[in-house]
Amino acid sequence: MTDTVDVPIIASFPPAYAHPGDAGADLCAAEAVVLGPGERFTMPTGVSIALPDGYAAFVVPRSGLAMRHGLTIVNAPGTVDAGYRGEIKVTLLNTDRSMPYDIAVGDRIAQLIVMPVTRARFIPVDTLPDSQRGTAGFGSSGYTVTEAGEHA
Repeated sequence: MTDTVDVPIIASFPPAYAHPGDAGADLCAAEAVVLGPGERFTMPTGVSIALPDGYAAFVVPRSGLAMRHGLTIVNAPGTVDAGYRGEIKVTLLNTDRSMPYDIAVGDRIAQLIVMPVTRARFIPVDTLPDSQRGTAGFGSSGYTVTEAGEHA
């Protein structure tokens, strides 16, 4: 069983889930635009929502557009806070180096994932507890897989 939350919405093209069990509901373009190679555009969606306290929505790229056309979102995931009441806009980027990409009104351009979120209480301390990873950062888990299935 899947939990649901009621989200009041004003929308020209309401977000819709393509398949049962999908995490993201598709957001559609509210304007037509041609994105040239390397160009970006902040696309209006015509969608405004009122999330309940304790929830946030995250705008993420559509994997098919990224794979087939190199279309992605500059600030993915984009965060929609519970208190925001304005239009959800998506800053799209055409990463293809040679082909423009045409977007028509109503084209599915991104996905919206609504999730419960926990607020953190940040507690100042002088030191942090140890962990197995410690301070190792970017690339600390390696980039190749050994025969034993471990990162090297």
